[in-house]
Amino acid sequence: MSVIRSTIKMAIATFFSRILGLVREQVMAAYFGASGVTDAFLVAYRIPNLLRDLFAEGAFSSAFVPTFVEANQESREAGRELMWSLFWLLTMVTGVICIGIMIFAPQLISIFAPAFVNDPDKFELTVNLTRIMAPFLTCVSIAALFMGVLNSLKVFFMPALAPAFYNIMSILSMLTLSSFIASRGYHPIYSLGIGAMLGGFMQAAVQVPLIWSRGLRPMWPKVFWTTRAKKILRLIGPGLIGFAATQVNLLITTILATSTIVGATSWLNYSFRLFQLPVGILSVSIGNSNLVHFSEAWKKKDVASAKQSLATSYYLSFLTVMPAFVVLYCLSDEIVNLIFERGRFSRESTLMTAEALRMYALGLPFYGVYKIWVPTFYALDRQKIPVIGSILSIIFNIAFCLSLTPFYGFKILALGTTLSVLVNSVFQSCVLSKDLDLKLNFFFSPRILKVCLATIFSAVIVELFLKFEFFSQPFLGKCLILCAQISAAGVLYFGFLFFTGEREVVEAQLSKILKKFKKK
Repeated sequence: MSVIRSTIKMAIATFFSRILGLVREQVMAAYFGASGVTDAFLVAYRIPNLLRDLFAEGAFSSAFVPTFVEANQESREAGRELMWSLFWLLTMVTGVICIGIMIFAPQLISIFAPAFVNDPDKFELTVNLTRIMAPFLTCVSIAALFMGVLNSLKVFFMPALAPAFYNIMSILSMLTLSSFIASRGYHPIYSLGIGAMLGGFMQAAVQVPLIWSRGLRPMWPKVFWTTRAKKILRLIGPGLIGFAATQVNLLITTILATSTIVGATSWLNYSFRLFQLPVGILSVSIGNSNLVHFSEAWKKKDVASAKQSLATSYYLSFLTVMPAFVVLYCLSDEIVNLIFERGRFSRESTLMTAEALRMYALGLPFYGVYKIWVPTFYALDRQKIPVIGSILSIIFNIAFCLSLTPFYGFKILALGTTLSVLVNSVFQSCVLSKDLDLKLNFFFSPRILKVCLATIFSAVIVELFLKFEFFSQPFLGKCLILCAQISAAGVLYFGFLFFTGEREVVEAQLSKILKKFKKK
């Protein structure tokens, strides 16, 4: 129940953040469309964002939380010292990297988007945006550190809401700074770069009051290289190998996207943002919640509770992401049209974005599993396994994309991402089954099979009987049709589960959750 409660809190907060992220993408699409200008911004944003995978949501976060839980169980002061020693180390390391990005921005763009070199204006625009957004790396790394600390202290809502402030700053920057920047003779796309940098700062700043109120006031540690700090860095070490391999993968996909057709990078970005909506709200929330509860039980050597936390998270992941898969795959054209097609975003962009979205949507269940398994291995001190899985999946993705992109275009890049996550999650599942002695019915329990059947049933009905003339409708008509289609898909999915034996389980869980919240 503690896993479910914390997941719900994080999911609610993340929902607001992701909705604001969707609004940000809508404003961006309306102002700039899917063009060479947006391609320039996305390439520039990708450089600090790649490093964010290591210093924020990636290896660092997964290594830090179990170690902080251990330190905090010893004493609050030990946890405080560990947090601030890592705060200053992160600030110094990422600060140096940010300066390096600013200095070597032209060389980096030449590597990440060699096709831009032939267009001096686009190249200069991308270089300037890269320099503007470089400090984003430091800000978002600190924000991830604060989030890990607060989650370890069972504070979930506000840290999950913090990214909303990034989206708010990006939206406000486009709405208020675009015309001002254009009046000064610069391209209005710079407002997006400024918004990203300010948004990263706000994402960290809004968590400071909570850190302070938990007795973790700022300090200058007497010793930076404590035993636990070294342990975290040791855990991150293997992650660097996987990180380097990931960057090779992203570098190749970026080069392939920028060399296919103008707008391809933007189409992939818009579709990936829609795909990330359920991943961010559901999969990340479940994975972060599982990390805290699994780590706590595992450190206490309570293996049964740790396995129960893992089983609950695994089932919740499938239960929640599969209806999202039905909606994104079956209604991709309608969703993209309603959300993005206005201003400079054309019908062609709608169709291309929807095509990529369907390829990404196929990977939803595997992303859900991946987001649970990776932190679990870090809690088990088996951080080499996610690294090996990443390398295997990346090798597969690179070979797949290099072979087929010249023949089938940019959409292969989305399908390659999906298949690589499948390879990774299957590999990690096999290893985890041996490490924790998990039987086959853990992964393919009757409840999981019922979820899969419910998914097939609802998808077939939606595709065969719930597709209507959509594009010619007025905006309000589109809203009503899409809401009706999504609602029908949800009713079909959960209705199937209720009538195949899951009704009592779902009602019991909801009843327990309501009772717990009433007590609080």
